[in-house]
Amino acid sequence: MVDEHGREFYAVSTEFDPGKAIPWVRENVLNLLPSPADKAWRSRERIRTDLLAFLTEPLQGRPHESIELWAWYGAYDHVALAQLWGAMVALPRPIPRFTKELRQLWDERGRPALPEAASSRHDALVDARHNLARWRTMTARKG
Repeated sequence: MVDEHGREFYAVSTEFDPGKAIPWVRENVLNLLPSPADKAWRSRERIRTDLLAFLTEPLQGRPHESIELWAWYGAYDHVALAQLWGAMVALPRPIPRFTKELRQLWDERGRPALPEAASSRHDALVDARHNLARWRTMTARKG
């Protein structure tokens, strides 16, 4: 996850079973994960705690601001996010119940030229940085 201020959050669950991964995930995701000694590897409980802190830190002292989540085809991403806490109703209050859709914004803005992806490989943090670049391009004020 990358926010508009350039802060980044990346975590890998120590509780997933790579043996249950579908072939596409094995071929395109698992081989890109950091070494098991990397600090990105955390329990689901630790990921929940750290992610909530990451998301809410910019809101400290700003009671009228709220979190916005954006993704390119983000419906499943939001389901995976919610599942960190269990049912959708268990999401902490500050986390939105939906993720806004960059792909839809792109259509609404007339499909402007967007920055090219740095890589065709699936890497969550690289993808998040690319989505931030897309969002910045589409929300830049013309003037």
